[in-house]
This record gives sequence, C-alpha cells and structure tokens, in this order.
Amino acid sequence: MIPSVLPTYNRAPLSFVKGEGSWLIEADGRRFLDLGAGIAVNALGHAHPALVKALTDQAQTLWHVSNLYQIPQQQALADKLVEATFADTVFFTNSGTESCELAVKMARKYWYDKGAPDKTDIITFTGSFHGRSSAGIAAAGSEKMTKGFGPLLPGFRHLDWRDLDGLKEALDDSTAAVLLEPIQGEGGIRPLPDDELKAIRALCDAAGCLLILDEVQCGMGRTGRLFAHEWAGITPDIMMVAKGIGGGFPLGAVLATEEAASGMTAGTHGSTYGGNPLGCAVGCAVMDQIADPDFLDAVNRKAGLLRQKLEGLVAAHPEIFEEVRGSGLMLGLKCKAPNTDVVAAGYDALVITVPAADNVIRLLPPLTLTEEEIDAALARLDSAAQQLETA
Repeated sequence: MIPSVLPTYNRAPLSFVKGEGSWLIEADGRRFLDLGAGIAVNALGHAHPALVKALTDQAQTLWHVSNLYQIPQQQALADKLVEATFADTVFFTNSGTESCELAVKMARKYWYDKGAPDKTDIITFTGSFHGRSSAGIAAAGSEKMTKGFGPLLPGFRHLDWRDLDGLKEALDDSTAAVLLEPIQGEGGIRPLPDDELKAIRALCDAAGCLLILDEVQCGMGRTGRLFAHEWAGITPDIMMVAKGIGGGFPLGAVLATEEAASGMTAGTHGSTYGGNPLGCAVGCAVMDQIADPDFLDAVNRKAGLLRQKLEGLVAAHPEIFEEVRGSGLMLGLKCKAPNTDVVAAGYDALVITVPAADNVIRLLPPLTLTEEEIDAALARLDSAAQQLETA
C-alpha cells in the first residue's frame, strides 16, 4: 500500500523536532550539528531571533492579499535587492523551480518582442540542476532527471561543463541565452573559475544573447559575497534566487536588468503566493543580516578556517576522502568511500551532511556557524571517517 506521503524521497530515519542555530534536535533528544542547513536554505541557522520576530510580527497583521494589490513588504524587499545587486527589477516566487520557469520565459519573451521569435534556444551544461519542473529537467538534461518524463520541453542544448570552445561554436542566431550555476551544487560542488565566467559573459555579449545565472544554492552570502558571480566582476542579465533568501521560509526571486525584463509586461506572468507579506517580511530581515559587509567578512573568515581544517581531515583519512572543493561555506568533500556511507556514518556521529553527484558530500552550514562549532564539526566528521575505516 502506498504511504500517505508520496514516496519520492529516500528519507533518513531521523525526525527533528527543534532547531537552535546550527543544531537540530531529534525527537529522542539527540543534538545534531547541521552542516546541511536544509540544503543551503537556513542561511542564518534555525530560529534566528530576527527572522522569528519578522515572521511573528507580520503574522499578527496580514498574511496574504494576492498580487492584485500593492504589497509594501514586497516593495521593500525588491528595493533592497535592487540596491545591492545588478538588477533593476525583481519578481518574487516561492522556490527556485518557479524562478527557473520565469527566467526561461523572460529570455524567450525578450527576443520575441525584439522581433526575433526564432531566437529561443537556451544553452546549459552537464551536471547542472535547475529544479524539477518541465523546464528545469529539460535544462539539466540528464537521464536521472528526465527518464520517464518525456516528451521534454524543447529548446535546450547541453554542453559539457567548462567547455568554452564548445560554447563558442554552439552560439548562433537561435541562441536566446546561456544558463549556468557559478558553482554546481547537486552536480558535486563544482565551481566555475572566475576567468571562465568572465569569458562566458564576453561570449554572450559577442553573440548577442542573454546570460542567466542560477544562484539558488550559491547565492545569498554562501560564498562570502552576496552573490557568487561578484567574485568574477561580471553581472548577468537574469538571475534565479531562492533557498537562503527566505532563511527557511519558502521564497524565491528572479532578478533582471530593465532591458532583459522588457518583455514581461502586465499579464505575462503571475504567482498566487509569490511575494506575499509573510515571505517578504522574512526576506527583508534576511537581507538586513546577510548584505551587511561585516557579516560577509565573517563568512569569509570562517570559510577559510573550515577549509583549512577540512584539508587536514582529508590528509588524515586518505582512504575515505580525496579532496576539498568549493568556495566560501559551499564546500564539498570528494569521497573515496561511497558518499552515502559517509553521510550515514555522519548520522551516527551526530553531524548532518548532504550527498551530491560525483561521490561528493556537501557541507552547507548556516552562515552563522561559530569557530567552536567548526571545531565540533571536524571532530564529528573525523569520528565518522574512523567508523568507516574500522568497518
């Protein structure tokens, strides 16, 4: 008999009932150090007082009115994002998947309105993940994502990750946009070097197509800048955001330049819940914390310390781990042991990590992780590795 909850997840035998900062408390009382943060969602940890206050204050006044009316909290969050980024305008969604849908629509509508209706192709890369909607799985293109869900949405061309020569050859008069993650998350914490991101921006400019960045996982302070592309000194035309922007509340956004968004006029897109007062009140509180330069400086300091200690962990357990990869507090441990075994051993050691492709475990802790908690994380990861060595 099928469970009442559709069984699309292989869930761990854990039931968390409370969160405190970087810690999750299981129903039986065990305290787990959370290095997953809900897959980069709880950027400020669990039950952050500023987010709790923003949510409860707003909940006592107004939850939902729909986008038929002005929403002051939405306007406030849009203003904060525009002030802090390349963007001129923002559309709010509930998730990264919804953000992907709009980004694809926006790029194609832009060229349609420019009198180039055949300019519809979007170039993406192997190892990518852009959500699980029809557009998202077609954009990723992998068998794991697409098998059994055909016919797929047309108009996506897939290139090998970091194949700049292939990209140069593929760009043509039918190309509407290039879509990529500055750091692939699900793909195994694979960063795109800054010089290659600069080169892709230049190729898009030369070919006359748009650049869409998916910063759903690597954005919102995760790499020590508000958004990962800032390290390369470039800007996209359209950017997908979600996860950390809500700090645990379902919230996403699409940021765009005025030019790239020019086709999205009244009636071309909508969202019932997107930009609701509750979500945007929390998003404003998140932005007030994460966009602070002092906060981002602290992320960089802690990221350097964590990476240094992880390098030592790899050196101490060469049969378990192979290398450290990633940027900021978006780090991965490439494993020699099966990554699922490493994650499971972590559960026994009371530490939460997240598996990814390429036999990697992801370390995506709250950006508020303390130095003492970094030490605790390494002790628990070391215990997990020792357990696997003696198994």
